[in-house]
Amino acid sequence: MSKTRLSVLIVFILNPNLWVFSQEHKDYQLITIAFYNLENLFDAENDPITFDDDRTPEGKDRWTEAIYTDKLSKMAEVIAQIGPPQAENGPALLGVAEIENRKVLEDLVSQSVLQQKEYGIVHYDSPDRRGIDVGLLYDKKLFQPISSKAYELKLFDPERENKRIYTRDQLLVSGNLVGERVHIIVNHWPSRSGGEARTRPRRVAAAVLNRKIIDSIWSQEPYAKIITMGDLNDDPKNKSVKKGLKAKAKLKHVGLKDVYNPMEALAKQGLGTLAYRDSWNLFDQILVSSAWLKKDYDSFQYYKAGIFNKRFLQTPSGPYKDYPFRSFANGSYTGGYSDHFPVYVCLIRKVMK
Repeated sequence: MSKTRLSVLIVFILNPNLWVFSQEHKDYQLITIAFYNLENLFDAENDPITFDDDRTPEGKDRWTEAIYTDKLSKMAEVIAQIGPPQAENGPALLGVAEIENRKVLEDLVSQSVLQQKEYGIVHYDSPDRRGIDVGLLYDKKLFQPISSKAYELKLFDPERENKRIYTRDQLLVSGNLVGERVHIIVNHWPSRSGGEARTRPRRVAAAVLNRKIIDSIWSQEPYAKIITMGDLNDDPKNKSVKKGLKAKAKLKHVGLKDVYNPMEALAKQGLGTLAYRDSWNLFDQILVSSAWLKKDYDSFQYYKAGIFNKRFLQTPSGPYKDYPFRSFANGSYTGGYSDHFPVYVCLIRKVMK
């Protein structure tokens, strides 16, 4: 059955994040998996062991409790809507980046608009020099984590006597998604600060680590369903993704132990998740292993990918019109959302009768 033959008629059933497709009198369930860079979601407290001085009431950013509360509300507003147009209740699984600690995630899932989801949290403190981490939120009704692990990315700067570069861990969470075993990896690869070419080896190293994690899963489960997601600080066409992660852009090129990148097609259409100097980048990506690409739909399979870039998430006017409406700019809080758009993939399977 081709994707084009699927009807767009979707009706809400039973669970707030479980949907039914109707096509030739056959029903299909749909769930959403997403990723969102929350743009420096820091609390307003001064943590003596992290570099958060700027994000405090007395710091450079004048980051007050009132601003933090508004930021939480804005992030929750977005998360509750991420997905295709018909999905209004948020993703079953959400990878997040640029979070200060577990507390900010606890405060986030406590927002009234998200409370019905009963999101659980998987989080580890990472050694990143800015004090930011990655994490995974999961709908407890749909996903049950079995194991999790943070993989440290050890980098050294060859130009500074091999000084250690501290960056984010890569988070692996394995569990049951509506009864099916899946593996989720959340990433936030090293930034381009200091120049794209100079910092490229760091992202290649991150990609190699990510691929090693995937290969280690495949060594135990050759048909494992794996999703790797995150802010890669590279586009789908860059060396880290194409060579380090060995991502495939076309379904016909995907073999048994390959990773498919649906975001590359979106990038070729000129779409992006962040903008800089009148140019769009698609750094936020979700990739799926080959086991998600079967056509029998007796189990969950990949259906489509998208960028959640609704108008309210875009800068309304000025020189950065249509760019992501970031929450902090020119030294002050803007009341916006994030400097990145969220991304998502949809999974479908036949309704069990």
